[in-house]
Amino acid sequence: MKGRLYRTKQKIVNKLDLPRDIILNMPQITVTGDNEIIIENHRGVVLFGENQVKINSGIGLISIYGGKFEILFMGGSTIAIGGKFKSIVYEGNSYV
Repeated sequence: MKGRLYRTKQKIVNKLDLPRDIILNMPQITVTGDNEIIIENHRGVVLFGENQVKINSGIGLISIYGGKFEILFMGGSTIAIGGKFKSIVYEGNSYV
């Protein structure tokens, strides 16, 4: 059911030229170098560890690996994370 609804929303977005990230609840990720990541449209922090951060989003979990993590800003559906980043992994997409 969710997959069908998501595909219907995708078709509407494509036909009406609407902003995909807002309508489809997709996260917008901005990476600055290897030391700052801003994630908009997130659904909460699942894990905040020494070497890994997991953020819930409309497309599944977003895992960030590295070290020396700190939350620089968190408000509404936006989070900014500082640290030394090695990789970002999208872990789970229930709509494929």
